[in-house]
Amino acid sequence: MSYKAEYIWIDGTEPTAKLRSKTKILAGGTSHTEGSGGGAELPIWGFDGSSTNQAEGHASDRVLQPVFSCPDPIRGGANILVLCEVLNIDMTPHESNTRALLRPVAEKFAAHEPVFGIEQEYTFFDGARPLGFPVGGFPAAQGGYYCGVGADEIFGREIVEKHLDHCLAAGLEISGINAEVMPGQWEFQVGPVGPLEVSDQLWIARWLLYRTAEEFNVSATLNPKPVKGDWNGAGAHTNFSTRAMREDYRAIISACEALGEGSKPLDHVKNYGAGIDERLTGLHETAPWNEFSYGVSDRGASVRIPWQVEKDGKGYIEDRRPNANVDPYVVTRLIVDTCCTGLEKDGLV
Repeated sequence: MSYKAEYIWIDGTEPTAKLRSKTKILAGGTSHTEGSGGGAELPIWGFDGSSTNQAEGHASDRVLQPVFSCPDPIRGGANILVLCEVLNIDMTPHESNTRALLRPVAEKFAAHEPVFGIEQEYTFFDGARPLGFPVGGFPAAQGGYYCGVGADEIFGREIVEKHLDHCLAAGLEISGINAEVMPGQWEFQVGPVGPLEVSDQLWIARWLLYRTAEEFNVSATLNPKPVKGDWNGAGAHTNFSTRAMREDYRAIISACEALGEGSKPLDHVKNYGAGIDERLTGLHETAPWNEFSYGVSDRGASVRIPWQVEKDGKGYIEDRRPNANVDPYVVTRLIVDTCCTGLEKDGLV
C-alpha cells in the first residue's frame, strides 16, 4: 500500500532561510530509517530552485537528498516526514546547504561527545498583531505572562499542546515547553542530543509548529524582536557540553574563555541570526551584541553558567546570544569548533 512522504528542505532565502515541503507518494515496499542520518534508503527527488532562491531559471533543477525521517504525526498511519539536504545536480552540496558544513566538524570532534539542548522561542501572530494583543493597542506590561496560567495571560495554549503532541508522536527529543515573557510568546526545547541530531530535529519541530498553527489560522514567527519597545525578544538559547565539561569544571571555564577569545565573539554573533542587534541590546535579559561576558546564574551575560553547574563542579553552559531565527546547523558548528578547539588547546579532552 502506498504512503505519503513529506519532503522538507531549507531554502535559500536571505537573510533568514525558510522551510519548504512537498508530498511524494511512495510504494509500500520502500524502506526508510528513522532517526538522524536515516532516510538514505528513501529516493532522491527534485524541485524548482528558481522558486526557492536556490537557482536561476535557465538551470533551475536542484536535488533533495533524504537525511532524516520520522513518523508524520499529522497524517498518521504509515506516512512520514523526510528532512532533506539540498544538492546541485552533480550531487555536490548546494551553497545554501549548511548541514553539509556541520557534518565534517561533528565528525572531527566526535570524541568530545558534544551534546546540545536548544530552547526555541517563537511568537504567535493573529494577522498583523501578536496573539493576545488587543486590536489597536497593547496589553498590560510583561511580567505575569511567563509560565503563566489563565485566559487573561495565556494565548495559544491549545496550539502549543497540539504541537507538543505532534513532536512526541514524531519521536523527536522534545524536553519541555513553557509560556514566555510576552503575550503569545512560547518556547519548546529540543535535546539533549548531538549536533546533527539537535539541528535536524529542530528544523522538523519548526515545520511542525508552522503546520500545526495553520490549523488554527495563526502564524508562528521566529522574528527575534517581534514587537519594538519594552518587550522581550525571541532567542534560541543554546545549551552545550562535552564529556570533559560533564566531568570537570575547568573545562566549563575553558569553553567560556574560548568563546570570548579574539575575534570569536563577533564571528559567532554575526552568524547567530538576522536582526541580532535589535535583540541583544543589554536589556531584556541580554548582553550587548558587541560585548562578551560569562557568569554564573547571569541571564544578562553572553554565556550563562547555571548555578548548579558551579555547585556540582561540572555540567554545561548556555550561550544566550543565538536568535530565534538562527540556523541550528550554523550555531552548533561554530560552538563545537570553537569550544572543542579550546579544550584541546588547554589539554581538557
